[in-house]
Amino acid sequence: MTVDLTCNAIDDGHSGLLRAAVDAVDGAHVLAMSDRTFLLHLGGMISVESKVSLKTRDDLSMAYTPGVARISMAIAEDPAVARNLTIKRNTVAVVTDGSAVLGLGNIGPAAALPVMEGKALLFKRFGGIDAWPVCLATQDVDEIVRIVECIAPVYGGINLEDISAPRCFEIESRLRETLDIPVFHDDQHGTAIVVFAALLNALRVVGKEMKDIRVVVLGVGAAGAAISKLLLAEGVGDIIGINRNGILSEDDPRLDDARRWLAAHTNVEKRTGSLADAIAGADVLIGVSGPNLVTEEHLKALAPDSIVFALANPDPEVDPVLARRYAAIVATGRSDEPNQINNVLVFPGIFRGLLDVGARQITEEIEIAAGRAIADVVTATELSPVYIVPTVFNPSVVTAVSAAVERVVRSSPRR
Repeated sequence: MTVDLTCNAIDDGHSGLLRAAVDAVDGAHVLAMSDRTFLLHLGGMISVESKVSLKTRDDLSMAYTPGVARISMAIAEDPAVARNLTIKRNTVAVVTDGSAVLGLGNIGPAAALPVMEGKALLFKRFGGIDAWPVCLATQDVDEIVRIVECIAPVYGGINLEDISAPRCFEIESRLRETLDIPVFHDDQHGTAIVVFAALLNALRVVGKEMKDIRVVVLGVGAAGAAISKLLLAEGVGDIIGINRNGILSEDDPRLDDARRWLAAHTNVEKRTGSLADAIAGADVLIGVSGPNLVTEEHLKALAPDSIVFALANPDPEVDPVLARRYAAIVATGRSDEPNQINNVLVFPGIFRGLLDVGARQITEEIEIAAGRAIADVVTATELSPVYIVPTVFNPSVVTAVSAAVERVVRSSPRR
């Protein structure tokens, strides 16, 4: 007799225990075992679908030869019409080298592919955007830049994903200079925008002003650097960046240019030392680093009505339950905790707006407008310590963000 058993397992270890339990039954053994996550990814999660009917030879003659030649000639005469006559106007490339996959590290392009498929799926589900994974078998900056430049004619935007710092800074900077379509490194700017939105609403709850607060950013990689720059642009009182070597110092020869700039423009009191030295009296702690780095003693040192964003995934910098004993507001990157700070609140809407208006670049003004739009989705009656950002399934988010982006782009002299 063959029996199909379905069980709810907590994790891989629990699945192994379940299998061992079946094997321990006299006369029973497991023929095959899978789980719903693997089944969901079986054969991949995305596909290409036709938007037109191909039922007759007449249909074929327009979609392909000879009719398609007229479209090609029109584009050859005026390359700008490619945006209207091809998939370019609604297509984004999700580009990675697999060097910094969230929570997994440098796992390479093939192992990063399921994550990029998931990203493309989210683009389609929330923004109606056709996105495609582009996983590159190189981690050389020059090669990555050149490859993206070569494939750019197909796309209306480039979403860089899971590329390690500091290479990600140079790659994005160079592509923004050479391409005439928006280039957006989501790990930097997507995270920064949602953190900014969440902080706006958190400060409304605790009754503090941006100009009066001190923020500690634990982990000054791609996300931490972008968060710091965006908050500085919005007039935060002071920021102290800290990495594995302690509080950032512009005299540290190990710092790259991006982090040295941050060290020079933050830390008004010129504090030195460890996280304990940085966190004393801070109003806000933003963690974008690794698990279990913040202790109860650290939390006790925060200012009254403090805010803690512990965003490391899957395990945050501090147990949210512990953090809530000392902080007025706690947010994480997890979907099973209140106040999930998730980039899906940003990238579908921001690209929807950029594509719809035919933008050529992304500016800090666009990022700030997107953050404010996300924050404003949460109404005054909804706002509370456990609801400072909208859920990713709120249909108003993409509409609000895309509209805000369009307004900024249309009002800009350089679109």
